[in-house]
Amino acid sequence: MAQSLADLASAGVRRILRFFPESSQAEREELRAAARELLDAHGEGALTGLPPGERVMWHLASEGRAEDLVKVVRSQRRDPGAFLVTGTRRPRLALPGLRDLALPDRIAALKSRDLPVTAQLTSVDWRGDDLVWGGYAFVANLPRRSGRIMGRFAVLEHGETGDRIKLRLRRTRNEQATVASGQALHCYDDTGFEVVVSARRLRELAGRGAGQWFLYVGIPGPGGVYGARVRQRDAGTAGHNQVRHLADGSRLVVGFTKNAVSITVQQPPVEIESCTVADGELLLVARARSGAEVPTAVSIVEGDTGLDSPLTALSGSTDAFRRYQSVFRLDRLAASDQPGIKTRQFKVTLRGADGRGQEAPLAEGFTTSRHWLAPGRELAVHRDGPGRLMLATRAVRPVVDAMTETGSGELVIEGTYPSQEASRKKVILRHGVRFEEKELPVQLADGRFTFRIAPEQAPQVNGPELPLCPGRWYLFFRDVDAWDKSGDVPVTLRPEQVGELPMRFSGPQRAYTVDRRYFDRIFIEPERLLGPDEHGAYRQRILREAYFHEQRELPLRDAVVYLSLGGKQFSDSPRSVYEELVRRGAEVEHIWTQDGGLPEMPPEARVVAAGSREWYEALARSRYVVVNTAVGDWFVTRPGQRVVQTWHGTPLKKIGKDLLGSPQSSPSYIAGLPHSYRQFDFVVSPNAYTTEIMRRAYSIESDMLESGYPRNDVFYATDRDARAARVRERLGLPEGKKVVLYAPTWREDQRHASKLYKLDLRIDLAAAQAELGHDHVLLFRKHPKVHGSVPGVGRGFVWDVTRYPDIADLYLVADVLITDYSSALFDFAHSGKPMLFFTYDLEHYRDTLRGLYFDFTTRAPGPLVETSGELVKALRDVDAVEAEFREKYAQFKRDFCEPGDGLATARVVDRMLLGGPHSEALTDG
Repeated sequence: MAQSLADLASAGVRRILRFFPESSQAEREELRAAARELLDAHGEGALTGLPPGERVMWHLASEGRAEDLVKVVRSQRRDPGAFLVTGTRRPRLALPGLRDLALPDRIAALKSRDLPVTAQLTSVDWRGDDLVWGGYAFVANLPRRSGRIMGRFAVLEHGETGDRIKLRLRRTRNEQATVASGQALHCYDDTGFEVVVSARRLRELAGRGAGQWFLYVGIPGPGGVYGARVRQRDAGTAGHNQVRHLADGSRLVVGFTKNAVSITVQQPPVEIESCTVADGELLLVARARSGAEVPTAVSIVEGDTGLDSPLTALSGSTDAFRRYQSVFRLDRLAASDQPGIKTRQFKVTLRGADGRGQEAPLAEGFTTSRHWLAPGRELAVHRDGPGRLMLATRAVRPVVDAMTETGSGELVIEGTYPSQEASRKKVILRHGVRFEEKELPVQLADGRFTFRIAPEQAPQVNGPELPLCPGRWYLFFRDVDAWDKSGDVPVTLRPEQVGELPMRFSGPQRAYTVDRRYFDRIFIEPERLLGPDEHGAYRQRILREAYFHEQRELPLRDAVVYLSLGGKQFSDSPRSVYEELVRRGAEVEHIWTQDGGLPEMPPEARVVAAGSREWYEALARSRYVVVNTAVGDWFVTRPGQRVVQTWHGTPLKKIGKDLLGSPQSSPSYIAGLPHSYRQFDFVVSPNAYTTEIMRRAYSIESDMLESGYPRNDVFYATDRDARAARVRERLGLPEGKKVVLYAPTWREDQRHASKLYKLDLRIDLAAAQAELGHDHVLLFRKHPKVHGSVPGVGRGFVWDVTRYPDIADLYLVADVLITDYSSALFDFAHSGKPMLFFTYDLEHYRDTLRGLYFDFTTRAPGPLVETSGELVKALRDVDAVEAEFREKYAQFKRDFCEPGDGLATARVVDRMLLGGPHSEALTDG
């Protein structure tokens, strides 16, 4: 396949195209010349093979049509890959708002590859003996907003012959289609389908003999019919194989092959009827149909371990089957087994006289089992989704056999776990992506376990009870003295009960789903807070462009809406402003924004979900808006409304325009800064140093109030000691131990495959605990952008306080702060307590990754240490460190902590209310 222009162009040229609206004239000429040169060298195929949006941009670049290219790049930024389709027989591309854009046919004409089909399975059910598939299917950029969808069809297509069997397809509404598309231009809600394969049709498939049939959906559209095989999900009924046994002995595997939905018809002559253990032997019984050729042996293989046993005839069958037995000694099966958690999966094969092998399908009614091998190890006689025998030696696993919901919204999970294995174990609920952990109380008795999950009051390993944040939460048992998650044993579901899922239950604020992945691994997932008319990029665009502006036409209300870190917390300067207004008795309604993690919110305030209709209404009609991050380019302050930007940090690392030329810079973001900051009546600054940088780096044209950060008034409050005592009690901190808070920033070049930032842990926590654990505790506060589990939590030294609602509380209880380049150092300096700087990557961070505003090596109010050992030593000698850096610390406070008198919040609130209808709530004088 010929390379495209995007593949051939240099990274620098691609970057010019990406940021073309912000490019210089010289860069535009460079792009035009490069595109033209590549086309001349490689031909039009390098252009026409690109996706439609990219094709248009590279064509305009090669033609030097700068004005049109600016418009197209901006259009694609708003909604990458989205466009309109015109024409009924010969489809052509049209861009929203640019329908008159002149393009030659070779660029605008759309081929089938330009209009890919998404066909997604979402459910597999049985209605009596009828198979029911649910899902959605649409052609990209070809929605059908209303009316009847004519001509859609579904067929089963044979994998080898191509024969097709037509199926009944019923149109349904499926909002998941629009949400999953990820784009904001089109609505695909009406592209849902239900396909029924009747019991008669299933018998017909079986009558055609063994073979594989794929579910194919066809969609008529401009220029022809578009279609694709339907794809599986990664979890639930739409992600796992199922077996259906028919009366004639056929097996239907309703499942997936290479991610495509299929029905596989099997007519096995031999099936495994039972697999039991007795007197140190594994007894495998197979049954054969009359007249069937019977395998001569059973082979069990894993790695270098291979065992064979002949199949010998058994007498006494009273039905139409002949039965045969194969025997294996358990000690030989487990001879290479090692202690620990590693699973050894054996492949079981039935072998004929010619040596050829075949799979070992299970008979209907086969029962799985588990058998003790050695301390901590078991033999699992298991099955997989397609109904084949699976043998494994593994760590003894807890297996769930009952799940119930209580009236109070708790999930009760029960199961079996041998007493000798369950002793000194705890239950961990761990997020599948963030790796955040909860520790659940568990009852263990007589080889059984019971634990309860209150998903909106789940206990942290350390700290307060908090709701489960969005995502999948998996269950594990862990040794109570384990250092990390490496020895965790997963909680699985009894194979005979996988059909009971999904299970749904409701908490006080939202619903939850229990489902499975990897066949028997159960997880709990909170359902979204937003309603069907609010969820996804398309509906958010409608709410912003229509509903928000409709609400702006209605009168302002005497209300304050607060947004702290996008709704993730009740914290920071917005919290301080709220508490000051409450203290003053201002006659306003208080409305707090809450994201899907359900963070703690003040009970006296009204809480709205970020992105909900109520949220957009609050932003449109509240007289006051208090935020500490950007709201969005769509937000526009209305007359009479006051919007306060309190921001959230003093910059050490470079920001905004000052990043230009670095790998972290985004010219489009920088170009939008003036508009973003015109939203605000004034921007709060913590000090003169920050005022100068923010005004330049963020292109701030509005007023800046150099009041100090309201959040830092906590260091001067008369009740700070009492508040600190409450925090210590809430965290369960031991008396008499020195509290160390570690709060590092993230590293832009440390990413997971999912684009989340990794935990770059360089502290040897085990060594630190050995040296400091008897008289110190370490509070570990990961940056909100960082995902990863912290080892050693729950062992008395390390506390993971990442989800603790407000870091200001942690500052109050900390005796020492460890950080790096985080703005936390400027806040904590108000306390006057010692700080250590773990800057193991200073040169890389300063010179390559991000850049710093001043020489940190000469102005830091504490030592810069490079190794974990040096850090531990500095903590042990922190009094000496404090004395050594006393003068630098004092100078640092003069430079960055003025004003620092505990009156920042009062200044901000006075400025917000000045001259308005609530000016009576101003401070005296």
